[in-house]
Amino acid sequence: MQDPFTGRSTCIQGGRLPSRETWSALQHDHRRRLEALTRFCQAATQVGIGTYPDDDLVLWDADEIGLLAGADPLWAELDEAARAFRAVFPLIDLEDFGFPPEVEDLLGEASPDLRPISSGVEATAFEAADHSIYKFYMPRDDGHIGGTFSFNRDEDVALHAEAADGTYQAMLEKFDIIMQLDGMPTEVVGVTKREGVLVAKQTLGGLLSEGADTSQVQPAQLIPLPSRFLRAHRDHPRLFFRDGAPWLVADLHSKNMVRAADGELRAIDLLAAPLPEELVAKEPLLADWLERVRADPTAGVLRDVHDDEL
Repeated sequence: MQDPFTGRSTCIQGGRLPSRETWSALQHDHRRRLEALTRFCQAATQVGIGTYPDDDLVLWDADEIGLLAGADPLWAELDEAARAFRAVFPLIDLEDFGFPPEVEDLLGEASPDLRPISSGVEATAFEAADHSIYKFYMPRDDGHIGGTFSFNRDEDVALHAEAADGTYQAMLEKFDIIMQLDGMPTEVVGVTKREGVLVAKQTLGGLLSEGADTSQVQPAQLIPLPSRFLRAHRDHPRLFFRDGAPWLVADLHSKNMVRAADGELRAIDLLAAPLPEELVAKEPLLADWLERVRADPTAGVLRDVHDDEL
């Protein structure tokens, strides 16, 4: 199936959920993209190019460094890494979606082929004629995009999490986590060369009622975080082990969950970040609990003590 705007292959059309095999392939695409970005960042670092925030790197046209590829093995690796990344995260144009050239206000100058349905801090969402959802994530002037968490310690809690500006890598990681949590199928369409707008495509779902309580319907893979360990001023902060590493996942409130065609509630958005290893290491009780809860999600804060040890 071809996407009507880009002509590229797509597995998303309206509210129809893909097969399990297609779902797995979509998850694999997210992983390949993140692996390619990691390789690209490492190659850039090797030649002294900074990668934070990562907007300059993500928007880099691979042809720009092709001439330097023969000068040095490190530049050759950067050239190969850039091309590998571009293959899984293509450059596109807003005009591909029917927007006028040099559009400044996506809502005010909306494409005739897309119906605006919502606009938030991170993204503006549209519904296409086939009922697929397209989300346009606008970057900030300083190169950041989307959101993540920053962490610090204070006297009352091991980790204090605050929402912070994100990066393109954080955005790609978020899409991967949504898929790992059996959320709504999400494709990364590409990024616009001029504006740096990240475009994603999602399966359509039914909206929940405004303010609906989702505290009891969080994805099964998420583990409640004891308040003695973390304070986060976001809805439903939870622990998630992503490839064995502990992450904070939050914001799965009524606006970020929808009902899919199979009747299941599925995430369409969230806020996430890995727990900082250096801060966790300074809190032995937290570090111990994380080790135990990785194997047993029901593990208590305190380690069980046998009677003969008392």
